[in-house]
Amino acid sequence: MTSQKITVETTVNAPVERVWQAYTSPEDIKQWNAASDDWHTPTATVDLREGGIFSSRMEAKDGSMGFDFAGTYTKIETHKLIEYEFGGRHAKVEFAPGSEGARVSVTFEAEGENSIEMQRDGWQSILHNFKRHVEARQRETIE
Repeated sequence: MTSQKITVETTVNAPVERVWQAYTSPEDIKQWNAASDDWHTPTATVDLREGGIFSSRMEAKDGSMGFDFAGTYTKIETHKLIEYEFGGRHAKVEFAPGSEGARVSVTFEAEGENSIEMQRDGWQSILHNFKRHVEARQRETIE
């Protein structure tokens, strides 16, 4: 059985090199990796190479629940593509420079517990947080 694929995307008003760095830096990941304001990522590790592992600890700020999002990188093309396996599923993150900034597109295999809409909304919210984080950092650099 082939699982359904979901794609979320955004355009970040920043150079693709800065966008890539924020997507792959543990310190940055801890700043943007949450679907809502009542969640956070207190720890993140990245070994950005094919066969390298990554892990992010996502927790409710009130301590009521949490989980580890972890996997293995399967393909890396600097400033262009990250593919990884996580929990028996596959995801692909594509980075493309453009006149409005860098487009980031994340395609992942859906899981069976939550609705497609809930999964899409959650991943899109995280991507919106990512965009806000990078653009705020970009403004700090310019000012």
